[in-house]
Amino acid sequence: MEVKNVNGINRFLFNIKIRSIVFFLFIKQVFTGKLSPFKLIPVLRRLEFFLGKLKENKFVSIDGKIRTGLYVPGLPSKPFETACNKFTVFGEKLPNTTVLISITSACSFNCTHCYQKNDIGKDVDLERLLSSVKKIQDSGVAFFNIEGGEPFIAYDRLKSICTEIDDRSEIWVNSTGHGMTIERLKELKNLGLTAVMFPLHNHKPAVMNSFMGSDKAWETISNGVDLCHKAGIAVSFNMCLSRDDFFNETFEECMGIANEKKAAIIQIIKPKSAGAWLEEGASEFSNNDLSQIREKVMNYNHNKEYADYPSISAQFMEEDPNMFGCTAGGTDRFYINAKGDVQPCEFLNVSFGNIAEEDFDLIYKRMREVFRTPKECWLCEKYSGDICDIYKTKNLKSLPLSPELTEKLINNFDWGENTKLYEKIEKKIV
Repeated sequence: MEVKNVNGINRFLFNIKIRSIVFFLFIKQVFTGKLSPFKLIPVLRRLEFFLGKLKENKFVSIDGKIRTGLYVPGLPSKPFETACNKFTVFGEKLPNTTVLISITSACSFNCTHCYQKNDIGKDVDLERLLSSVKKIQDSGVAFFNIEGGEPFIAYDRLKSICTEIDDRSEIWVNSTGHGMTIERLKELKNLGLTAVMFPLHNHKPAVMNSFMGSDKAWETISNGVDLCHKAGIAVSFNMCLSRDDFFNETFEECMGIANEKKAAIIQIIKPKSAGAWLEEGASEFSNNDLSQIREKVMNYNHNKEYADYPSISAQFMEEDPNMFGCTAGGTDRFYINAKGDVQPCEFLNVSFGNIAEEDFDLIYKRMREVFRTPKECWLCEKYSGDICDIYKTKNLKSLPLSPELTEKLINNFDWGENTKLYEKIEKKIV
C-alpha cells in the first residue's frame, strides 16, 4: 500500500488528467447509448462546477488512485465512475453517493461523545441488512462507510456486508482495532476494503483512554494501525476535538501523531449535541473560532512545511453554505443505525423508518422527499434541544425518534436557504 500526497506539478497535471478522464468517460457513454448527446455538455458543466469546490483540498494517492476528498472515490476506478454518474440524472432528485452503516451496537468501549449512546435495541437481522445494502448500491451509492459499535467484534456480519458490495463502490471501515487481525484485514482487502478510520481525539494516551472509557483504548488503536500497515490497507483518523483543543496545541500534536502513523486522511468532526451529548450539549464554536480553525486546516493542506502531512477533511468546512451545505438525508449521504433505523445523518436523532419493519426503498423515498435540496441550516445543531425535550418529556427509552414523532418535529423545521451549489447544478446553471 503506497500513500502519498499529490503536490506541486503533480497536482497541476492531475487536474488536467481528471478532466480528461471524465470527458472520455461520458463520451463513451454517448457512443454506447447510455447518455444522450444533448446531455453531454450539461453533465460536464455540472461536474466541473462540483470539482471546482474541491480545489482547496489536499489530494492524496492511495495505491495509485488519487482522491480529491474523503468521500470522493479514488481515480481511476469504477467507484469514481459511479460517483460521476450522479450528474447524469435530470428531472428528478440526484442520486445519493455515500452511506454510513452501523452493522452492530456491540462495542468494548464507552466513549464520552458516542452518538449511538441512546440507540438501544437489537441489531437488525443480517438478511434484511444485506437486502438493503444491495438496493443502496443499485441506487448509485459509490462510497460505503461501515462502522459499529465495533464492526470487527461482529466480523461475520462485516464480512457478509463487504461481500455483498461489488466493485462499483468503495469500502471504508471505522474501527477502534478491537477484534482486528492480520488475516481478517487481508480477507477484507480482497473484498474491496480501501481504508480503516481510527479515532484520534487526543495526543495523550491517558486522556484518550479516559475519553473512550477503557485503559486499553490507546493500545488497541495503535495495534490496529500497525496491523493495517502490515496488511497493506490505508490508515485514516477522525478527530472530534473541543473548541479549546484547537487553541492549546492539542490539534497540532494530534496531527503530528497522524503523520507519524502515516495516515492518508484526517476527518475533523465538529462535536455535536447528539447521543451521549444530547442533554449536556457539545463544545460550542463561534464564527471567529471556525474561521481560525479553517486557517489552520488550510495551512496543513497547502503550506509546504506540511506537504507530507495527511490531507484534512473538515466537516464544518464542507457543510458551509458556500460549499455543499447540509447534504444529509440522501443528497450526498445518509445513515442506517445498528437496529435498522434510516436517518438523515448520524447526528440528527430522527428516523424515517426501520428496515426490520418496512422495505428500504419505501423509507428511503420518504426521507428523500423531505430532504429534497441541500440547505444552509445544520439541523443536527439547531434542533438537538427540541429532540432532547421530546426524549425527556415522553420518557423515551431509546433514540432516534420514531417516524411519527419525527414527522411532527420536522413540520416545524426552519431549513434555511437552498445551498447555491446544488441549486445551480440541479438547474444546470453553472
